[in-house]
Amino acid sequence: MKTFLLLAAGGLFCCSIALMAGCASSELVEVWSDSTFHGPALHRILVMSVSKNAVQRRIWEDAFSAGLARRDVAASASYREFPDAVPDTDKVERVVRSNNYDGVLVIRRLPTETTTQYLQGYMTKEQDMRYDRRRDKFVTYYRDIEHGGYVDSLKVDIRAIDVWTTENEGHMVWSATCETPEPNSAREVRPEIVKLVMSALTREGIIGPER
Repeated sequence: MKTFLLLAAGGLFCCSIALMAGCASSELVEVWSDSTFHGPALHRILVMSVSKNAVQRRIWEDAFSAGLARRDVAASASYREFPDAVPDTDKVERVVRSNNYDGVLVIRRLPTETTTQYLQGYMTKEQDMRYDRRRDKFVTYYRDIEHGGYVDSLKVDIRAIDVWTTENEGHMVWSATCETPEPNSAREVRPEIVKLVMSALTREGIIGPER
């Protein structure tokens, strides 16, 4: 009979599930916006994913383009103009001028970081029931179980997102770093990252609200 221990283990299991679910959550950090930018909101944006992987480049550009389209932004993925590789600065400038883009959104993947943290140990109490022949009955016993602390490592997936306006020879109006602890796949976190960026850009008045 170890009811108490089973309950404690169940509680710890639920906490572990919650923590694992939390690991999939992305967060915008080091967010910067140009305080001198007062609009109007951008309505025609070129989306660029700086990636050597042609498939990943297309997927990320399509994802951000779709997010912008839901906010009445005419967004275009750069791979449609430059299918072979990410364009250099001169090519981007020519495309921006010829297509009258008023903004450029750039996504870059940064090197993955590994952080370590010490997880504090804890105590649980185990319940056991034994038959006491002297007293001719079952007696409940308790004992403390010590679970030692340990060092855990955590991999963090990092992406940088920059938004530029093309007015006045072009300048950056918003930038942020997005961190995702222990992502299972880019497919899992991509919608979350797009949603975070779209919400932040809307709050700053850089793009309009969702339709």
